[in-house]
Amino acid sequence: MTRRRPSRPVRVLSCALAAGTLLSTAACSDDGGTDGTRVSGVTASQVAGERQTPSPTATLSTDGARTALITEADIEDDWTQVRDTEADNWHDSLLIGTVDVSDFLTAKAQASDCQRLLDSLFDDDLLGRPSGASELRGFEEGDSRLLYQVASYDRTDPQDSLNWMGTLPDKCDQFTVTDGNEQRTVQVIEIPLPKAGDARRGLRVAVQGSAGGDAATLTLDVAAVRVGDDAITVTAGGLDGDENDSAEQAVQEGTQRLKDVLAGKSPAASPN
Repeated sequence: MTRRRPSRPVRVLSCALAAGTLLSTAACSDDGGTDGTRVSGVTASQVAGERQTPSPTATLSTDGARTALITEADIEDDWTQVRDTEADNWHDSLLIGTVDVSDFLTAKAQASDCQRLLDSLFDDDLLGRPSGASELRGFEEGDSRLLYQVASYDRTDPQDSLNWMGTLPDKCDQFTVTDGNEQRTVQVIEIPLPKAGDARRGLRVAVQGSAGGDAATLTLDVAAVRVGDDAITVTAGGLDGDENDSAEQAVQEGTQRLKDVLAGKSPAASPN
């Protein structure tokens, strides 16, 4: 069955591939559990413990979400902020495809989780659609991209999505995706994150395929951190490899900015 995608422009993580597999609107242009250790399943008592963690109770407004966004100064190297409208339209066609059910022991159940992962990375809704305020900001450095989002999930449950993320290194450690006549191999592993927020998860997703007729590997470091009913998500990487250091910095600095906003304080000045 052909998957229908939203009728909006396609994000590219490498301008060099704009003429190949990736379409672009740019102007060419461990497991992150609360203790940092990996678990293959999450018990009710663990979830209850996480939800008892003290956290801000203020409602995140649109202005607050925008204030909580990180800046270029919060991440090292030579990242350049792009226009918000440009970042909102980033999508990567290497993430499009249908997961091969035959790769899994439990077939449809596991395959659906892996399909959800790819779809949510493409759509920038890893934790589901925000039920409240939501703001995002994009940065680029060479052929790499970093997308940062602050959002409120006060009428949904970001912890459920974090628990789901924690199962993916087991369920989706390696699988095949078919897109037309092309097959791609996807690998998912856990990555450690700084101890930030009330709960957190980190993944590295590597997609091996082709672009412009040449072999290509898209590597994304993906992080999500919950602060009460709000959360930050970071997706960083590209065809040059992972951007783990930048993702970690975004998590550490961004979580504190969000906590400050929820506490009614102005975020501290970004580091030099």
